[in-house]
Amino acid sequence: MSHLTIPKTYKLYIGGKFPRSESGRTYEVATAKGEFLANAAKASRKDARDAVVAARKALDGWAGATGYNRGQVLYRIAELLEGRRAQFIDEVRRSEGVSEREAGRQVDAAIDTWVWYAGWADKYVQVAGNGNPVSGPYFNLSTPEPTGVVAIIAPQESSLLGLASVVAPALVAGNTVVVVASEQHPLSAITLSEVLATSDVPGGVVNVLTGSASEVAPWLAGHADVNAIDLAGAGNLDWVDLEIAAAETLMRVRRPEVGVPAPSLERVVFFTETKTVWHTKSLI
Repeated sequence: MSHLTIPKTYKLYIGGKFPRSESGRTYEVATAKGEFLANAAKASRKDARDAVVAARKALDGWAGATGYNRGQVLYRIAELLEGRRAQFIDEVRRSEGVSEREAGRQVDAAIDTWVWYAGWADKYVQVAGNGNPVSGPYFNLSTPEPTGVVAIIAPQESSLLGLASVVAPALVAGNTVVVVASEQHPLSAITLSEVLATSDVPGGVVNVLTGSASEVAPWLAGHADVNAIDLAGAGNLDWVDLEIAAAETLMRVRRPEVGVPAPSLERVVFFTETKTVWHTKSLI
């Protein structure tokens, strides 16, 4: 008896769950040679709004965790990625049309990216913050805090590595994320979501949307409850219009970049706000 092939429909990841798009829409994902690979959910405006609500709900808990704890959680993601390395290599190879060796390099780089950022979770404050010299009997301390809900347009030419390079740094400081994955290569994004769902990442901390970035990005850029937007993968969109829309709510904007961003402490600090506190010194 022959085995019946069951094509998988890759769903969205919102609030720690895997819903279909509320619009009911899907689209076909093909290999680099144009062969059918899978069906993926096509996110709508309502899905984007639901993802922002979930991210906002999860913010206080994630931002309130210690840097050490967030580092442990990010490192756990790397451990689970390592355990599913073969699956990710196969997805990257088939989706992007690269050799198995190149796919392995990309997956290993993605794992290393999570580990690199995990190491900064309890250290970046010491580098980005400082005690300020002031005249008078005061302590004056500046410390970075999470900016809030961060919307991200992931690099569109990359699947797993591009996603890791933009999501991990936003999480380090305690932000929550709504990310629009690569439209052409979304499979690794949802498989990564399955990793997140079985790790220690609280539901809502990372929300993954698949589908058309050109359709979803304007709703995120104009959303009053989004605090910052990373347009890393929006180079082929009308990103200036997105930047203008974001300005309406004083949203912090990071402009598009070419290729996959390299690990950088600056990416962590970009999505923080600096709080300065004055405290009197004892005269005794």
